[in-house]
Amino acid sequence: MIITVFLMGVVISFSSWAFAQGGGISGSVKDLSNKLPAPDMRLLSDMTPNRTVNLSMGGNARLEEKPEETTQSLSWETGAGKSYLIPALEIPAFILLLNRYDRHAYPNEVNEDGGKTYDTNLSTFRDHVFHGGWGVDTDAFAMNQFNHPYQGSVYHGFARSAGLNYWQAFFYDNAGSLLWETAGETTKPSYNDQIASGIAGSFFGEALFRMASLVLEGDGGKPGLWRELGAAMISPSTGFNRLTFGNRFMPVFPSHDPALFWRLRFGVSLNSHLSGRGDTIASNSRTEATGDFMMAYGLPGKPGYSYTRPFDYFHFELTTLGNTDNPVENIMIRGLLIGTDYAVGNSYCGIWGLYGGYDYLSPHIFRVSSTSVSLGTTYQWWLARAVALQGSVLGGVGYAAAGNATQTEGERDYHYGVAPQGLIALRLILGDRAMFDLTGRTYYITGRGGGDPGGRETIDRLNMGFTVRVYDRHAIGIMYIASIRNAQYPDRADSHQTAGTVGLVYTWLGDAKFGAIEWPGDESR
Repeated sequence: MIITVFLMGVVISFSSWAFAQGGGISGSVKDLSNKLPAPDMRLLSDMTPNRTVNLSMGGNARLEEKPEETTQSLSWETGAGKSYLIPALEIPAFILLLNRYDRHAYPNEVNEDGGKTYDTNLSTFRDHVFHGGWGVDTDAFAMNQFNHPYQGSVYHGFARSAGLNYWQAFFYDNAGSLLWETAGETTKPSYNDQIASGIAGSFFGEALFRMASLVLEGDGGKPGLWRELGAAMISPSTGFNRLTFGNRFMPVFPSHDPALFWRLRFGVSLNSHLSGRGDTIASNSRTEATGDFMMAYGLPGKPGYSYTRPFDYFHFELTTLGNTDNPVENIMIRGLLIGTDYAVGNSYCGIWGLYGGYDYLSPHIFRVSSTSVSLGTTYQWWLARAVALQGSVLGGVGYAAAGNATQTEGERDYHYGVAPQGLIALRLILGDRAMFDLTGRTYYITGRGGGDPGGRETIDRLNMGFTVRVYDRHAIGIMYIASIRNAQYPDRADSHQTAGTVGLVYTWLGDAKFGAIEWPGDESR
């Protein structure tokens, strides 16, 4: 829905041409014949965009370069040319457009008082601002936990592509989220949406902005049409600003050449088992097409690379299914917000600090999503001459939502709460032949902060995979995913659900060495 609305965003160009490249033509003519008496000279000017022709009665003509007046282009290093005003106009315009679209697309959707959800006006805005009534809403899980973070990522892209840094864009994300909560809907403002759009949206948006910038950066040359289109598909608001403002925002965000590893997989997955107690199983075992993309950006160990900006390291995963009921199986993002690198000898290196995270998991029969901050580390350890272990260990707290996969209209069959959580991710690299992945996640959703003080849920997720390189960057692999949910609430029966999936996939590798980073001083590797 949001992507469709964004494509209509060209109508908000009223905020663009006032700040676009500018560049006027001077109307003054310089007289180079000051020595001639005024009665003996006649001046004519023939002006081209960058030149002025001065003619005198003596027959001499001079062609001079005219000073060109242009808006200053963006400099990512100094901040010159960035704009605070442009995203401050674009974000409200996008919200207005989205509200108008929702009025036509969902004319019968009503709020808790029976009024139409998107029929906002100054009266509803004033009521939300001065009388508040903040709470937790009853929107569908995917709306709250996926659409709202993606909406926040659009805000983030507007601000970042206008030259603002991460923390400045973070402010715009949350201001945009607040504006939507007070002016975009007639429902009471909700804490969960503010967190999802403002905070999760900034994590989501920064990862998309960085990946779009990588596409634009390419080999260092000027981006061509296909790279521009690719970047716009990844971060639409970045593409919009580049198209609308031309040279002003054309300079590409500098990645500083991070160590990267990415993979793209396609294959078939089978739900090996689904079981549940206390909740209805929403789907039967089935075979499905699956595709996933993973990128690790800024892996530790590369000489000369530093971690001075938020998300100079991040990990991004997206898995889709050939299933219209559940097309997005997971999105998982974690990025270093504040931290530094370290090393132990010449075989172990890493980074540590404060990470921001956004997770969205939907394994058929239940769902969980979390926006979190964690302390942790990401590392690489050479265990032997051609064997490297990469991994991350994180522990922190988030605001999470979890529940069954079914929902009754107007009711919320999932629960919010403050959620301690942890992650252990390992990748064992066996030279340039094979790789073994193991990632475990756990979430403990308390009833605090979500309206269910007596309830709690524990959700565990285990993801394993083994990949063998066949030729060049082509590989095949097998994967297994296990998800377990245990929920206890005082007003209903306890719930225990499990889901297991096994898959066979073709893998296209970004690096034939599976992302192993050489450590300086150890040339044998």
